[in-house]
Amino acid sequence: MSIPRVLILRAPGTNCDEETAYAFAQAGGAPTEVHLNRWLENPALAREYQILCLPGGFSYGDDVAAGRIYGNQLRHHLADQLREFRDAGKLILGICNGFQILIKSGLLDIDDQHGPAATLTWNESHRYVDRWVHLRVTSPQCVFLTGIDTLESPIAHAEGRFLVRDDATLARLEEAGQLALRYAPGEPLTDRPYNPNGAVADVAGVCDRSGRVFGLMPHPERFIDRTQHPQWTRRPDLQEGAGLAIFRNAVGCFS
Repeated sequence: MSIPRVLILRAPGTNCDEETAYAFAQAGGAPTEVHLNRWLENPALAREYQILCLPGGFSYGDDVAAGRIYGNQLRHHLADQLREFRDAGKLILGICNGFQILIKSGLLDIDDQHGPAATLTWNESHRYVDRWVHLRVTSPQCVFLTGIDTLESPIAHAEGRFLVRDDATLARLEEAGQLALRYAPGEPLTDRPYNPNGAVADVAGVCDRSGRVFGLMPHPERFIDRTQHPQWTRRPDLQEGAGLAIFRNAVGCFS
């Protein structure tokens, strides 16, 4: 059986592409890092791949807003190719800045006839937050989260607060099973809130209606090996990094 090919799409300011490629390789995939301009030059490029990943970083310096410029490039120049990729049963993953890009690209089935219905904006503290969080899976339809109930992961963002236009939008996304991942209390307890950015309904990750397009603010690629956990010497239960399961689930869909 062939090894699934993974397109790691980067742009100026992307800085997590190598770690993400390593995570997919550890999960059994065959990742290739490609600059966004190469896809713009050759719109058929993505047909050679089974998984597309938008890694973290600060694309275009987060000018205007995090992910806005990159998201607009996808929305206005590669929308047909992205839909073709998704409709072919392939997978799309956006991590941190990649999640911000996905929301602004319109690919997460969040927008409605009135326009954008959700966004990722400044953390409630108005500060950059870099720490570990506990997460719980709250939707069975996201293929990236199959078999996962809870996990720990580091976060690192300033604009990660998920907000929706109104309660009706939140209810619609909840009913459709799109609110796939949420911040949750966990041990060890600290004096910091478990929701690090004030996201509505504790949302940390959202999938589209098919469950094959997924964006999340935490960085699973930064917890692939047990030694990456800050308490690994005191945690004999850790056999590997919890984030690796997300990449294994993706690769497992095609291998």
